[in-house]
Amino acid sequence: MSHPRSEQARQLWKLVEPVHAITYFSPEPLAALKAAGYRGFWMGYFAGRAAPLGAAPAEVVHALFHNFAFATVTRALPDAWSFAPPTAALDARTQGTTATLTRHLGDAAANVGPVADLAIRAATAAPMEGRALYAANRSLPVPDEPVARLWHAATLLREHRGDGHVAALTAAGIGGRESHVLHALATGAPTSVYETARGFDDVEWTAVLDGLRERGLVDGAGGLTGEGRARKERVELQTDELAATALDPLSDEELAQLLRLLRPIAASVVSSGEIPAKSPMGLDLGDAEAADAPL
Repeated sequence: MSHPRSEQARQLWKLVEPVHAITYFSPEPLAALKAAGYRGFWMGYFAGRAAPLGAAPAEVVHALFHNFAFATVTRALPDAWSFAPPTAALDARTQGTTATLTRHLGDAAANVGPVADLAIRAATAAPMEGRALYAANRSLPVPDEPVARLWHAATLLREHRGDGHVAALTAAGIGGRESHVLHALATGAPTSVYETARGFDDVEWTAVLDGLRERGLVDGAGGLTGEGRARKERVELQTDELAATALDPLSDEELAQLLRLLRPIAASVVSSGEIPAKSPMGLDLGDAEAADAPL
């Protein structure tokens, strides 16, 4: 039986994903990670996102992040921890993302307390079982400052959903690198997105495509078969259902209010142009359900 709020869970993801993603793309968090001592974009990325786990080795981060090539992870970890400890990465990402979100919100930053409180209620009450990356972030103190609390809530909800997505992919027999190719074929996302952001080259892309073809998920022309489309749809539906468990603490009225209050915030982030419209995160910002929502 499907969760009655699975559709709202997908709507929520489309709104919190842009808010969370400023930590990877906006100038303030990138500068803060650099100032902390991390060298280059990818070392900062892995240090910032993995920091809630402590000084985790590459193997653990590779397993939890799921879709990076192992060689990509090992170029950043564990070396990052010799430049600055995880606590420095945590401080940098919190300070940087709070500064970015405050800049995007402008005068409306003073009024985010209610939406931050609603979001953090859902985010901290979500089930932790089987969701290691969410649980690591859940172990961190909840910020007192409302804008920082809002970003923390968005991150918790995003990583909670992400852990469930990895579980759904694993149950469907789809590996991390395969998930990128499957998603690109399902959505028409250009391969260049994955070449730049996930280190694919033509050889690896072709090898993954051939493997999916051998399993009956890709046809001879390089498109998804009926089974390929069905499996992708099952993964997405299961991801929504697993994510919807975070919404149980909210009443129908509170959930509707949370979605309404988040729309202009997500719109302000999307309209800045700082986050790529298409990325391996899976969300097409043209479908972010935030367009033309004024603050």
